[in-house]
Amino acid sequence: MALAFVLMTIEGSTLALLSRMLEPLFDRIFVGRDPGAVWWVGGAIFGLFVVRAVTNILYKSLLTRISLMSSTAMQADLLAHVLSLDGAFFQNNPPGALIERIQGDTIAVQGVWSAMITGLGRDAVSLVALFAVAVSIDPVWTGAALVGAPLLILPTAVVQRYIRRKTQHVRSQSAQRATRLDEIFHGIAAVKLYRMEDYQIARFREIVGRIVRAEVRTAASRAAIPSLIDIVTGLGFFVVLLFAAPQIIAGERTVGEFMSFFTAMALAFQPLRRLGDMAGIMQIAAASLERLYRLFDTRSEIPVAAEPVRPDRARTEIRFENVRHAYGEHQVLDGLSFTARQGRTTAIVGPSGAGKSTVFNLLTRLADPTSGRITIGGQEITRFRLDDLRDLFSVVTQEATLFDETIRENVTLGRTDIAPDRLEAALRSAHVSDFAARLPLGLETPAGPRGSGLSGGQRQRVAIARALLRDAPILLLDEATSALDATSEALVQEAIDRLSANRTTLVIAHRLATVRNADHIVVMDRGRAVETGTHEELIARDGLYAGLCRLQFSE
Repeated sequence: MALAFVLMTIEGSTLALLSRMLEPLFDRIFVGRDPGAVWWVGGAIFGLFVVRAVTNILYKSLLTRISLMSSTAMQADLLAHVLSLDGAFFQNNPPGALIERIQGDTIAVQGVWSAMITGLGRDAVSLVALFAVAVSIDPVWTGAALVGAPLLILPTAVVQRYIRRKTQHVRSQSAQRATRLDEIFHGIAAVKLYRMEDYQIARFREIVGRIVRAEVRTAASRAAIPSLIDIVTGLGFFVVLLFAAPQIIAGERTVGEFMSFFTAMALAFQPLRRLGDMAGIMQIAAASLERLYRLFDTRSEIPVAAEPVRPDRARTEIRFENVRHAYGEHQVLDGLSFTARQGRTTAIVGPSGAGKSTVFNLLTRLADPTSGRITIGGQEITRFRLDDLRDLFSVVTQEATLFDETIRENVTLGRTDIAPDRLEAALRSAHVSDFAARLPLGLETPAGPRGSGLSGGQRQRVAIARALLRDAPILLLDEATSALDATSEALVQEAIDRLSANRTTLVIAHRLATVRNADHIVVMDRGRAVETGTHEELIARDGLYAGLCRLQFSE
């Protein structure tokens, strides 16, 4: 930035020197008819243009590098900050809006560095130097040229506030546009099956229509400041002419002096317009910066322990003690208490809305309970660092989360310390090798967006291979086989049985056939554990669990 500033200062000062060279050009060569002056005046002017060309190439290259480095660094910092926030933040902020924040707002700010350096380094220096030349020729003429400058103050302030307000509206609508596109493309099957194309296109056009209207008004407002400068400059030239013409006619001033003054003021015209436009650029950047600062100022609601302790991976008994949790006004857990014994499989069952998935969210601290205690190995989980806590878990859910990368990358998740034989063992145990061998590129086959290039059973097997490599002492299973056909379910269930061996396992299940062999079953209803025991014990009690079983196994 400092080097770019110096280069633009040099380029800006050449304009003043160029205007100054017009005085000997007219008085020594054109009027004085001095042939010897042609070489040094022409050489000096040529040299000034060479200096301008070289400094222009260098500073523009530097400014591009500065702009891109600052914006990409801001994007990386912003993504790192967003990833540190809790689950509630992501429930309240759709992916499209966050993409627009990280991408759109930072790009809007990207040009602010070049605008500032260009304005301060080139245009401001050019203006000062050119006005110095003008003042040295005639201070009265210079004052006459600036007679209309005070007329710019109030309109400029009003326009700047308007630009900032409109830009904030544009950024908000751009976030809605990104959200709309995200939802359309992620729900493309439903859009086509329900013939929602016209409806979605109409909604999209409504959003982009608002963006276009706001952008046009912003552009018109930005153009207003340079246009006002045009009017004031024209007024100044007219007043100068009223003063200068009689003096030149009377012989008190030379033509060369007037041409040098006129050129200095004319060359000052473009820097002045660019500085006027920079005010609009700064307002646009300021609107995006406000949104970025608000996001950077957002803090996770998950508190960090002042003196964290490390969990003992050999002690993994899980206890919920009178745990309560609510989403807004909706009470999800209401005094939940149960114990998942170490090295055993504990199933959590119950009707929809009983709070089963919330158990996993609280256990992994995607959210914190409003009251009650959750312990692992006798230690409250709030005493662990989040990284240490989450390293205790391997998770396999109904919707296996895969990325648009190769199968190998989806299994290793960026880890480079995995031995080939260990990777092969995990792939074989999860039955990934069975289908990967039939693919043209094997493990290097792209999984597609959200794993769309693989079947449901294949995605689940990739997720299980990932969990096997993670080798965490606690396994969380959330309906891992509910959406699979019989063949895929058998393969996945076999892989899960291998994965859960000698691990503390928590299983959420709606299909009770998958939990019959669990060591312990917790039956939840309305946020409480209403029954606990083995399958046989719960059937014998003829309570809620037995009723659910009769519904599912009525045949």
